[in-house]
Amino acid sequence: MRPTAGECLLKSTANLRLTTARTMFEGEMASLEAIQQTNTLRVPKPIKVIDLPGGGAAFAMEYLKMKSLNKYSAKLGEQVADLHLYNQKLGEKLKKEESTVGKGAGLNESQYVDKFGFHTVTCCGYIAQVNEWQSEWPTFFVRHRLQAQMDLIERDYGDKEAREMWSQLKPKIPQMFCDLEIVPALIHGDLWAGNVAEDDSGPILFDPACFYGHSEFELAISMMFGGFSSSFFSAYHSKIPKAPGFEKRNKLYQLFNYINHWNHFGTGYRGSTLNVMRKLLK
Repeated sequence: MRPTAGECLLKSTANLRLTTARTMFEGEMASLEAIQQTNTLRVPKPIKVIDLPGGGAAFAMEYLKMKSLNKYSAKLGEQVADLHLYNQKLGEKLKKEESTVGKGAGLNESQYVDKFGFHTVTCCGYIAQVNEWQSEWPTFFVRHRLQAQMDLIERDYGDKEAREMWSQLKPKIPQMFCDLEIVPALIHGDLWAGNVAEDDSGPILFDPACFYGHSEFELAISMMFGGFSSSFFSAYHSKIPKAPGFEKRNKLYQLFNYINHWNHFGTGYRGSTLNVMRKLLK
C-alpha cells in the first residue's frame, strides 16, 4: 500500500541544478526499487520524483522511524549477503529450468542479469555514474568507476603524480581477477555506516547507488570511515567466504572510494589515494 502524505519523507535538492537533482533522485528511486524487488533487505518504499517550482527536485518516499544500527548488525550482514547472492541464485534456477517444457510461462518479475552495469545512471554522492552494460567486470570497473573518477581528478587538479601512478596501475588491474569467476551481483553501491539503520523489526538500508557488479566492491567502503562491527562481516562471510586475493582487491576497491572523496571534498584525500596506489603497485 502506498504511504499516505503523513507517512512520507521528502528529500529535496533545491540547491542543485534541476537536471542534476533529477538524475540523482531517479537513480536512487530505481535503486530502491531494484533492492525492494529482491525481498532480501528492507529499504524505504520509493514514491515519486518531483520537480520543484523554483528549480531542483524532491524525492518522496516512505517515512521510516530509524535509529542507529546496533542490535541488528549481524542480521544486516546476512541480508547483504542474500542481496549479493540473489542474482546468482536466479541464474542457478534458470539453468535447472532450461529443459522444462513450457519454459517462460509465469516468469517472476526478477530475471537473471548476465552483465555488469545498471539500466540507468546513478549517483555516488553528487557525481553521476555511467552504468553502461559490460560483459567483463574488470572492463566495467576500470572504465566506469576508476577511469571516470581519474578523469575528474585530471580535469580539476591536473595532478602529475596521480596521473603517472594511475598509468602504471591501470594495466595491472586485470591480473587481480585471474582465475576468479564473478557473477554479477546487485549491490547497494554506497554501503557505509551512514547509509544503514534499524528499527524494532530489523536493519534498513537507504541512499543506494545500485548496479550489478562484484560483490567484494560493496565491502570496501564498509570497512572505511568508521566501518561496521565484526559481527556484520562474520555473518556476511559465513554466506560468502573470502576468495583468494580478497585483501588486494579490497585495496583496489577502497582506491575508488578515496578518489571519489578527493573529487567530492578536495585534496585532503589526495594522500590516501596515492598511498593506496603505491601499495597496489608493489
